[in-house]
Amino acid sequence: MGYDLNRHWADPSPWAHPTLHGVKQLIVAMYNNPRHTLEFYIDIHAHSTMMNGFMYGNIFEDEGRFQRQAIFPKLLCQNAEDFSFSSTSFNQDAVKAGTGRRFLGGLLDDTSYCYTLEVSFYSYIVGGTSTVPYTEEAYMKLGRNVARTFFDYYRLNSIPERSLAPITSTWKDKASSYRYAYYRSQGDVSGANKPEKRSQRTFKEHTHSS
Repeated sequence: MGYDLNRHWADPSPWAHPTLHGVKQLIVAMYNNPRHTLEFYIDIHAHSTMMNGFMYGNIFEDEGRFQRQAIFPKLLCQNAEDFSFSSTSFNQDAVKAGTGRRFLGGLLDDTSYCYTLEVSFYSYIVGGTSTVPYTEEAYMKLGRNVARTFFDYYRLNSIPERSLAPITSTWKDKASSYRYAYYRSQGDVSGANKPEKRSQRTFKEHTHSS
């Protein structure tokens, strides 16, 4: 149809944007389901002008939420040599209002983080000067590093305590120490305790688009 699907999240048409309409309904249904915890939305795109991988995030009035949002891309920058935190941008540009990152960032509560992950069509820069062309393997490696970053993130926030498998007290202590050390290095030990999710809100009005 020629539509840019990443500009129609606010009101996708089941006729003109059927895949987007279906994905939006699924995300809202998962969010409204008390048995599910929806903590991340990452939309992956290729970028035609910039180098490296980088992210777009949102701007929030809540300074604590804004700072917590920066943790994941900072960790990813440590894991992936081709990911640039300096190119990562947090914005609320009007032209991006219809994107999934912007729309869902305003819809979901403060325990959910929404990003756009952009990766260059061409190459990435290492060491400040050396340009390395992207290959299929390099893209796959970045994907593996995103997965590693999820592991680091949940270890940092002691989320594995909620997993089905039993966790030894030693492992819990290590995870807690890892989290405290990170926030201490950032000069903010108050952030060591992740906020509990707010009472569940319903967004039934968003599940049906005209």
